[in-house]
Amino acid sequence: MRVESGLVDNQKGQKEKEIGELKSERSDSDGVDKGSRKNNRRRDKKPLMAAAAAATMTGMEASAVQMLYNTCRKVFARGGAGFIPSSKDVQRLQLVLVFLSSVVLKMTVVLFSLRIVELYSMKPDDVGMTPEMPYFKAPENGRVPLITYLHLYDCNKFSIGIFCLPPSGVIPLHNHPGMTVFSKILFGSMHIKSYDWETGATHGANSENLDQLNGLYLLIISRSPLASSHLLLFIVDAAQPPGTRLAKINTDTVFTAPCKTSILYPSSGGNMHCFTAVTSCAVLDVLGPPYSDPEGRHCTYYKEFPYCSASSSSSELASEDRREEYAWLEEIPPENLVVVGAQYRGPKIVVK
Repeated sequence: MRVESGLVDNQKGQKEKEIGELKSERSDSDGVDKGSRKNNRRRDKKPLMAAAAAATMTGMEASAVQMLYNTCRKVFARGGAGFIPSSKDVQRLQLVLVFLSSVVLKMTVVLFSLRIVELYSMKPDDVGMTPEMPYFKAPENGRVPLITYLHLYDCNKFSIGIFCLPPSGVIPLHNHPGMTVFSKILFGSMHIKSYDWETGATHGANSENLDQLNGLYLLIISRSPLASSHLLLFIVDAAQPPGTRLAKINTDTVFTAPCKTSILYPSSGGNMHCFTAVTSCAVLDVLGPPYSDPEGRHCTYYKEFPYCSASSSSSELASEDRREEYAWLEEIPPENLVVVGAQYRGPKIVVK
């Protein structure tokens, strides 16, 4: 989602020399026996293990956020609207997002599968953050909780930032047009509800068209009862509220850190999502590419309507399971949404 207000720290940093090449690291390390090198080469033969090893070696002297930037720079190098990273690159980013600052853990990551690695998590102190910061305090006097955004980095290929939510803070349902997004909860519990557009769904029909369709339905079933079931489903979909579109629920779950990284894609994985803080929490987002009004990637917000509310007959026609899996979504301006930009004070990113 887009940050509309507040101070954002647009760090650019100065270029520095590349941090040690793999060859020099090997030549400078003493006491590494040949057997361990052979074992490393065997592990490198597997794509996932190779990705983990590469991320580990390049990040030995780098902070967690520097490793994240370095990986994003490679993964999204040829990115653009609709770009989807390869499965190998997705795994590379997942691995970086679960690394801790501990060098020991970084080394052990190479030995385990991605499922086991996901049990570990990037911690708040990896980004200079603690749950006691003022961003996470509950508002007083029933005020709307303020959402705080910490800007780490952005370019035309990708962006990195952290959303800080106090208890009951809400980032309303919004989309990510043409984007691949990685979301990592750093601490706390958050309810995530997400949708994808239902393939072939249309915008809502008006009441005049609906009356015509109902009349057509009655005429056809009087002559051909066998055709009634298919036509009936068509009429139910046509009865959706005006200006809405049918979407299918992808996720409707509470996540508590440490947990897996959530990944959404341009047309799958829950491209439209809503965040609700169950407790104070922070979520790190990587967007590739980021929002861009000139390039047509606008942040759009939506209001949900239950699937059965489209018409009085919908609850009778659609099964209980089908009603729970779908919803009508209508574009709306964001209401009561306040996002305040704040300065990121964690480990610096060296831009290359």
